[in-house]
Amino acid sequence: METYSKKSMENVGGSLPLAEYEAAIEKTDMFLSDDITPVLLGLFGEVGSIMAATKKYRREEKAYTGYKESVEEEFGDALWYFTAICRRFDLRISDIFEAAFNNNDLKTISANDSENAPISQIITSEKINDLDETFIALGCATAKLLKVNKNTDQNFECLVEFARIYIQSLQAIGLSFAKVARENIKKAVGRFEKPITSTLPDFDAEFREEEQLPRNFEIEITQRDSGQSYLRWNGVFLGSPLTDNIRDPDGYRFHDVFHLAHAAILHWSPTFRALIKHKRKSDPIFDEAQDGGRAIVVEEGLTAWLYSYAKDLDYFEGHNGVSFDVLKIIKKFVNGYEVHECPLNLWEDAILQGYEVFRQVKKYNGGIIIGDRERRTLRYRKIGEQYES
Repeated sequence: METYSKKSMENVGGSLPLAEYEAAIEKTDMFLSDDITPVLLGLFGEVGSIMAATKKYRREEKAYTGYKESVEEEFGDALWYFTAICRRFDLRISDIFEAAFNNNDLKTISANDSENAPISQIITSEKINDLDETFIALGCATAKLLKVNKNTDQNFECLVEFARIYIQSLQAIGLSFAKVARENIKKAVGRFEKPITSTLPDFDAEFREEEQLPRNFEIEITQRDSGQSYLRWNGVFLGSPLTDNIRDPDGYRFHDVFHLAHAAILHWSPTFRALIKHKRKSDPIFDEAQDGGRAIVVEEGLTAWLYSYAKDLDYFEGHNGVSFDVLKIIKKFVNGYEVHECPLNLWEDAILQGYEVFRQVKKYNGGIIIGDRERRTLRYRKIGEQYES
């Protein structure tokens, strides 16, 4: 895994050895090694998502601007499940794809120097089938996999057939096999493996201290008799007093906690940065593109959307994880901003820590919020109590 991170993760173009892909995602497989049913169902679901996205594209055409990116992700997820199936039969996908290439009319493929994975990316073929015809064939090949049993020869043939049509489907849309695999590694590893602290992004380390988010901070949140909440840092009030701004009070007046969680754990919060006037004005590009009004709206909108979702989950009380679908939506939400570099696992950590503190603030109508960017932690202390590190 470490070899991949240092080598191929930085290689944004070119081929990718399939053996390396297998090794990189193996630790992200959380299913039981002897249970193939959920993996088969997962593959079936991803292929269904590919077909659904294609149907939508055919209906809306240019109006569906995110088609290629969406279907690229679904193909990556399908590859993940396909690899997990092969793993349960002690088969390597490099062998499966090589067998598929040797038994069809594919003409030209890229080659790797790696002896373990000589084939990685399709360049062209003599014939690319009609899109509808190819996807129907992909669905049929997936359905056959649902019937795999202990008959090894039959399993191998079904897997080879799926691999062959999978590649034809990529060609029919015009997707790079290597890019699909590489992006899937980033997604899977970012979701399931705890990140190495030294490899995590620090977006303002190269800026002057007055343009950085504070490395350590204590923010006091209080609620007045009016029901409004106030934010104070180093004795200075920040921003405007907040109410819930909704007919049925739900505690959203304390939502600044989530901006503080973003700052401490993700090292990102254009909202908090603006409140304390620590925008990176020495660099006009950062000042406008990363710290400006649009970035603030993105963070505020994301926070409000997630809050509505969290209300139905008791604000994540008793939860030790966040839905993968929610995390994927978040990544799309922040696309184009520096925080997009943060792995999904770190986003999950920020959400769970933020809501743990929020529940305390909501319970006691205020408190001291303690952020530590070095440790990437957010903690709560009652007003008047001492904090034990």
